[in-house]
Amino acid sequence: MDLRIFTEPQQGAGYHRLSRLATHAEGLGFDGFFVSDHYHVMGESDPRMGPTDALTTLAGLARDTTSIRIGSLVCSATFRKPGRLAVIAAEVDQMSQGRLELGVGAGWFDREHHALGIAFPSLKERFDRMEDQLEILRLFRDTPADATFDFEGITVSLDNCPALPRSMQDPGIPIIIGGGGPKRTPNLAAQFADEFNFAFRPPQEFQGAVGRVSQACESIGRDPEDLVLSVAQVVCVADSEKELAKRAERIGRDASELRENGVAGMPEEAVEKIMAFQQVGATRFYLQVLDEDDLDHVTLIAESVIPLLENEIHDA
Repeated sequence: MDLRIFTEPQQGAGYHRLSRLATHAEGLGFDGFFVSDHYHVMGESDPRMGPTDALTTLAGLARDTTSIRIGSLVCSATFRKPGRLAVIAAEVDQMSQGRLELGVGAGWFDREHHALGIAFPSLKERFDRMEDQLEILRLFRDTPADATFDFEGITVSLDNCPALPRSMQDPGIPIIIGGGGPKRTPNLAAQFADEFNFAFRPPQEFQGAVGRVSQACESIGRDPEDLVLSVAQVVCVADSEKELAKRAERIGRDASELRENGVAGMPEEAVEKIMAFQQVGATRFYLQVLDEDDLDHVTLIAESVIPLLENEIHDA
């Protein structure tokens, strides 16, 4: 089971906080460090320093780290023109020496679009843009470096486009598609994704979403086993009830609610929740860290949760 750290910079993390947490997670041996792609604080949280741009942040982290995988969960198709996203992603991949993974989504948070003057079209058009984005990323990957391609999509056309720059990874940057939509999301995941991610839902719903994606894969002749299946959950772990309550309070949550809806409690409880997802097919886990200043929290996960988890998986 791969364990990755997942952050929400729109809540006001600031680049230097993210960099410090990423390098700390790398030193502890976590498999990846991921950021969301949002431009507006959610809920009633204090926005502190304001949001960061996901791809700008990843470019910096590519140079600050040396081995940990980095990526986005997930880039909204409404934020960047698709050809431009392919160029940016390839450059970040080069900067990281081949460690980038790119989550792609349709976009959903209307408030951030209105705040920054970004068009927020209908759900159908947002999915159409996402599909065009995925097609173009594939063309950048598959077109020879000395050739160009044309593309006539649903929402955008490309004319005589060079498939440059090139990513460092072979065959290309891994693509992550996530969500619980019943039709287009499973179909797009089956067609384009290297990884399917399902976030913030219980194991039974994860299992149902995976089943829909597997059916979509089989309908186009793809082996569902080709896909990495991942889950994301808020994490809040401590070695005492007093410390757990403090950690939960710092992120504006209640410990009992987190135990129900996240990976929370004592290390043994965290392992039990992770194993519940592993038993229904998850092979990768994104632990959403909402207090990026709490480095001791991440250390506790590495030193207490991971060894227990490894023992459980070995004995299963």
